[in-house]
Amino acid sequence: MEDKPIDVGRLGTIRCLIAPEPRTTPEGEQRRDREGNPLWITGLVVRQLEGRRLDEIHVTTVGPPQGLTEGGEVKVANLWARDWALEGRTGTTYRADAITSATGSGGGAAPAPAAGSRGKSGGDS
Repeated sequence: MEDKPIDVGRLGTIRCLIAPEPRTTPEGEQRRDREGNPLWITGLVVRQLEGRRLDEIHVTTVGPPQGLTEGGEVKVANLWARDWALEGRTGTTYRADAITSATGSGGGAAPAPAAGSRGKSGGDS
């Protein structure tokens, strides 16, 4: 499956719905990318530019986004999607380089991922 970049400028308003938390395996261990960096997942809600439609997406980052508050507006850097299929189930996985507070009030950037780490998380489905 191939990575599909998403133009966040066309999405509208993006808010933090669920604060960042470790992305875990079914056994409860934190998932890591191929370079061994811990993965975090943040629930976001996107309000379309036109209309009242909202979409909920869960975005994985390397390292925890800092300074996000639930309900606060955020910026997402280098968002991309990958469709997956496994044992009769299908879905879409979202990844980003960083999620930061749009207001800048206490929102620090997520640590930069290791070079070439995008798309190499292995068990990211």
